[in-house]
Amino acid sequence: MLKLKYLFENFELAKEALKNWNHDADTLDEMLSYYRISSNAIYPFRYNGQICFLRLSPTDEKLKKNILGEMEFIEYLGQHSYPVLRPIRTRCGENVIIIDTKWGKYYACAFYRVAGNQINTTDMSHEIMYAYGKALGKLHALSTNYKPSTKKWTHNEVLEWIEEVIIEYNAPSYVLHELKEVKRQLANLLQQADNYGLVHYDFEMDNVFYDEKTKSCSVIDFDDGMYHWFALDVEQVLFSLRDELDGTILKCAEEAFIDGYKSEYDYSEESQNSRPLIRRFTNLFSYARLIRCVAETFDDEPEWMSELRKKLDDCIKELESAMN
Repeated sequence: MLKLKYLFENFELAKEALKNWNHDADTLDEMLSYYRISSNAIYPFRYNGQICFLRLSPTDEKLKKNILGEMEFIEYLGQHSYPVLRPIRTRCGENVIIIDTKWGKYYACAFYRVAGNQINTTDMSHEIMYAYGKALGKLHALSTNYKPSTKKWTHNEVLEWIEEVIIEYNAPSYVLHELKEVKRQLANLLQQADNYGLVHYDFEMDNVFYDEKTKSCSVIDFDDGMYHWFALDVEQVLFSLRDELDGTILKCAEEAFIDGYKSEYDYSEESQNSRPLIRRFTNLFSYARLIRCVAETFDDEPEWMSELRKKLDDCIKELESAMN
């Protein structure tokens, strides 16, 4: 998540950025009102009537190599007929640009909307969950052969960043102890070409769209991708399913997802057994991003920010409790 100071809407900034892309001016104000801001600012717009999305990220919040690496991976997936969001080039033919504005410098890029509906808005039937797993399995199969010119960061680089953040923001000592223990155990985890590569990281249901016509899934939001064990993506999905389902329905959904995954890629016992350790890694990464997000305070905070801060503080306490 971005720092709280970046969570305010800025339609002037969006309009300035969109000068670099073709767009429908007559619907722009209405479309921009459907914005959302979390780890990026996302502003919808239309081009020739088609729904598109402008994505803005402050340059001090992102690594350039991760932005470029994301776009290169998306292009690679598209070249291999993987259903993925399509970037829209600027009027000068670029996929990503840096805009220097009175509000600061931002990475800017734009994408067409993908077909279908977010999986969490469907009935999550056996057929859909199987297709969901199949999409992730195919993604990992393609990742094993991916040779980029610009590599995104690795899990070790992420661990270094986490350590810098928890020290800078004075996290409790047991958080640093947990980090060192996770580092130690990950260093002993088998790492080879068939179980480690560029992962999506956020393959949860709101980032995967099921198209009833093609009976397949399209994927968005590769922003947080990193080099990690493929089991991370599986863990993220299965963990998120617990927020939507329970009991027998949850078990059936998990089985359908894994069966779909296995139809495209191997899922070993070692991958299954690594999930608890990988959950500890994702908890640390979430924790570092959260404490960094809420650290800065403001006079006369709007009500929505105060409510969000409380919610995020509760998340921080929950994560600390799991580590202590």
